[in-house]
Amino acid sequence: MNTLAIERYPLLSSRFVKAYVITMRPYLMFVSGITGIAGMSFAPDLSILKTALIFFASFFSYGFGQALTDCFQIDTDSLSSPYRPLTQGLVSRNHFLAISSIGLSICILILTFFNPLNLLFGILAGIGLATYTYFKRKWWAGPFYNSWIVLVLFLMSYLAASGIVVIDFSNAIFSVSVITVFFGYANFVLTGYFKDIDADRKTSYKTLPVVFGRKFSAVVSDVFGSIYAIAVFVLVIALAFNTFSHQTLIKSLFFVYGGIAAIVIAQMNLHSIKTDREAKRAIVPCVHSYILLLSSLTILNKPDWFFPLAIFYILYILTMRARPAKEQI
Repeated sequence: MNTLAIERYPLLSSRFVKAYVITMRPYLMFVSGITGIAGMSFAPDLSILKTALIFFASFFSYGFGQALTDCFQIDTDSLSSPYRPLTQGLVSRNHFLAISSIGLSICILILTFFNPLNLLFGILAGIGLATYTYFKRKWWAGPFYNSWIVLVLFLMSYLAASGIVVIDFSNAIFSVSVITVFFGYANFVLTGYFKDIDADRKTSYKTLPVVFGRKFSAVVSDVFGSIYAIAVFVLVIALAFNTFSHQTLIKSLFFVYGGIAAIVIAQMNLHSIKTDREAKRAIVPCVHSYILLLSSLTILNKPDWFFPLAIFYILYILTMRARPAKEQI
C-alpha cells in the first residue's frame, strides 16, 4: 500500500482519537484491569479514590502499551491486521509513539505516587514494552517475555495499594496469583500467535507456531493452561478446609468454574484450528478464563467485590462484541 498518497488524520482530531482508541484495543484493557484489581486486592484498607486511581492506571496501561508495541511491528500487522490505522498509514507513527509514552508515564506516576518503588518497576516495564518486538521474533521468548511485563503490572498494583516495600510470597493466594498472571498471560500470547502465523512467517517472526507448527504449540498451550487452572482450583479447595467462610468460597467458585470451563473450551478449540482466521475460537475463551480465574482469586481477598467484578466481566463481554474486526483479538 502506498501510504504516501494517503492523507493522515490531523493530530488530536476526532478521527485521530478514534484511530488511537482502536489501536488501544479497549476490549483487552480488561485484561490489565483485572490484573491490577487482583494486585490491589491484597491491601487490607483501600479508599475509593485510591482504588479508582490504581484501577485507572492498570486498565489504561494495556491500551497505551499496545499502541506503543504496534509502532514497532507494522510489518507483520500490515498482513495480519490491515484494519488498524497504523498499518493503513492513516496516522503518524511518531504521534502514536509520543502519546503512548506520555500515557504510560502517567500510569507509572500514579502507581509511583502511592509507592516510590514502582518507579523502578515502571521503568523496567517500559523497557520491556519497547523491546518486546525483538523478543517476539524468538520462539523461545515471546510468550514469557510478554507475561513478565504484565506480572510487573500486578506487582506494581500490589505495591501501590499496600504501600509496603517487601513482597510477601509466603501468602498462598499471592503466590497462586503470580502463577496465574504469568502463565495465564503467556497462554493468551501464545494462542494469539495462532492468528498471525502466515503474516509472522512472511515477516520473519519466528514464533513458536511458525517454527514448530500448530499441533506442538497447542500442546505447549495445554501445559500453560493446566498450570494456572489447576493451581487456582487446588488453592480454593485447600482453603475450604481452612478458616475461609463458605460464602466467600462459593463466590470464588462461581468464577473458578467459569474460568476452568473457558480454558477447557479454549484448549479444545486450539487443537482444531486449521487456519489463522479460526484462531479467535480459542483466543476469546482464553481471555475469558484469565479474567474469571483472577476474579476468583480477588474474591478470596475481597468478598465484597463480587458484584463489581460481575459487572466488570459483563462490560468486558459487551466491549469484546463491539470490536471492529471480529476475527481479530
